[in-house]
Amino acid sequence: MSAHDRARRVLVVGSANVDFTVAVPRLPAVGETVTGGTLLVNHGGKGANQAVAARRLGAEVRFIACVGDDSSGRDIRAALAAEGIGVEGVGVTREAATGTALIVVDQAGRNQIAVAPGANWRLSLEHVRARADDFAWAQVVVCQLETSLETLAWTLEEARRRGVVTVLNPAPVRDGLPDIWRLVDYLTPNEGEAGRLTGTDVRDLRTAAAAAHALRTRGVGTAIVTLGAEGAMAGTAQGEIHARALPVSVVDTTAAGDAFNGALAATVGGGDTLESALRFANAAAGLACTRRGAQPSLPTRAEVDRLLGAQGRGG
Repeated sequence: MSAHDRARRVLVVGSANVDFTVAVPRLPAVGETVTGGTLLVNHGGKGANQAVAARRLGAEVRFIACVGDDSSGRDIRAALAAEGIGVEGVGVTREAATGTALIVVDQAGRNQIAVAPGANWRLSLEHVRARADDFAWAQVVVCQLETSLETLAWTLEEARRRGVVTVLNPAPVRDGLPDIWRLVDYLTPNEGEAGRLTGTDVRDLRTAAAAAHALRTRGVGTAIVTLGAEGAMAGTAQGEIHARALPVSVVDTTAAGDAFNGALAATVGGGDTLESALRFANAAAGLACTRRGAQPSLPTRAEVDRLLGAQGRGG
C-alpha cells in the first residue's frame, strides 16, 4: 500500500470524553441491575478516538476540541499530546465539565452507551474559526455529531472552500441536522445511523447499498455504511463496493467505528484505491474489537499490517 507510506495531514474537529466502562455478563434490561462487572476508566469521545486512531496508523494529526477546566480535561490533553497529536486547538471551558461516557459491555462485545456531552457542546464557532492555520495545513478534515451543529456546518464549509477532503461520521444521529451533505466527501454511518438518516431498514448488503445510494442522492460524494462482521458497503459515483471484514475474536466493539474512521482519514485521497483504503479500515476496526476500552483498543500501523499480511497469506 504505497500511499500508506506517505503520512496524511489529518485535522479532527470533535469530542473528547472520559469513559467509564463496565464489563458485565449480559446487557441489562430496562429497570434491571446486572452485577458482577469490572470497571475500566480511560479516555474516549469519537473525535479524540478518531484522532488517536489516525495518529497510530501513521497520519500527522491535529485536534480541535473543548474540555472542562478539570483533572479529566488536563489528563485528556496530556495523553493526546503524548500520542504525538497537535493539541493547541484543544480549548478549555469553565462553563461545563469534560464530557463523560458511561458504557456497558457484555460478553459478546456488544455495548450500550450514554453520554453527558459537557464541554463538547461548548466548542464554539469562534474557537474553530480562530484555528485557520490548522485548516490551511490539513489534507483531510474529520467531523462527528458530538459537537454543536453550527460548528460542524462551518467546519465542513471551510474545508470545502480550501479544497480539503472531508470525512463525516454521522454519530450519534441528531435531530435538526443542517443541509451539509454536499460538503461531505465520505460519509460513514453504521447500519442504525444509515437507517435513521434514510428511513431504510438496513439489515443486509442489499439494504445497505440502498441506503448508501439514498445518501448519495443528497449530495454526499461517497457513502460508506459500516456493517460490523459484514464489513462495509460503499456507494460511489462508479457503483458499489463491498469490503469484507477480517475475522477476529471480539471482546469489545467500543471504538471499532472510530478505528475505521481514523484509518479511512489516514488513507483517503493519498493515491490508494478506495477498495484498498476500506480493507485497511476494516482491519483497524477488527483489531479494535479484540481489546477492551476505547483508545486502549486502537491499533498501530504495524499491527494492521501484520493482520493484513496474515490474511494475504491465508492465515
